[in-house]
Amino acid sequence: MNSEQFLQIENILFTTAMILYLASMVLYVIFFVMKKEAAAKIAGYAAGIGFVLHTAALIARGIGAGRLPMTNQYEFATSFAWGICLFYLIFLWRYKFRLLGTFVMPVIFIIIGYAAMQDKGVRELMPALRSNWLAIHVSSAIISYGAFGVSFAVSLIFLIREKMKENSFWDDHIPSGERLDLISYRAVSLGFLFLTFVMITGAIWAERAWGSYWSWDPKETWSLITWIIYAIYLHLRVSRGWKNKNAAIFAVIGFICVIFTYIGVNTFLPGIHSYA
Repeated sequence: MNSEQFLQIENILFTTAMILYLASMVLYVIFFVMKKEAAAKIAGYAAGIGFVLHTAALIARGIGAGRLPMTNQYEFATSFAWGICLFYLIFLWRYKFRLLGTFVMPVIFIIIGYAAMQDKGVRELMPALRSNWLAIHVSSAIISYGAFGVSFAVSLIFLIREKMKENSFWDDHIPSGERLDLISYRAVSLGFLFLTFVMITGAIWAERAWGSYWSWDPKETWSLITWIIYAIYLHLRVSRGWKNKNAAIFAVIGFICVIFTYIGVNTFLPGIHSYA
């Protein structure tokens, strides 16, 4: 098959995965609102199958483009959604926490929907992107953002849980506040580790591409702001024992900064990173 055929296959797989994510989101909402256990089970399968097809779409894109699919708005957005889904499925398997899907799947669908609205054309890479640092830097960002996305969803559940009246359904499907706080903390810790690696590799790459480790480009600046917010979260947690509601609010704010760093900066504050 030629590259054009691989890109056509990628488009079919991408669209099918997006439809499955939508179905999963709707089923999780039915589970949350109507308390239908079967809906949650089917939603989990839909998310899992969608993830497999999404993975296949990224592979087909890479083969069709002849490079890693991580170099423009469309490719990073779809990879961003893939990363969140990966960590959601890991946390679902690890903690058997189905209700998490009610809050994660809308985030995944919004991001992959954003990807669908971008230009899918394959163009020749600009000189700055022709580097082995591309795979290391962007892959680390995808892992980091995926972990932060799960932390965001868990923190929202924590904040909502405080407002809910106790009943058997919530007791069966929502872990204790202490457990939610621990899950969010673990996700943030993983995300922060990889975000730190993102900034280090980005600085090294920038020096080789543009002759400067740091240029205060809008994306660099907002990445630093995001890093500082999560650093404060971890510092206050370790040094002052901040947990529960305060920690959940910080995690939510941090992910809002993640979204702005990716979408907001590209839309409102163009710079040397505007290609992704």
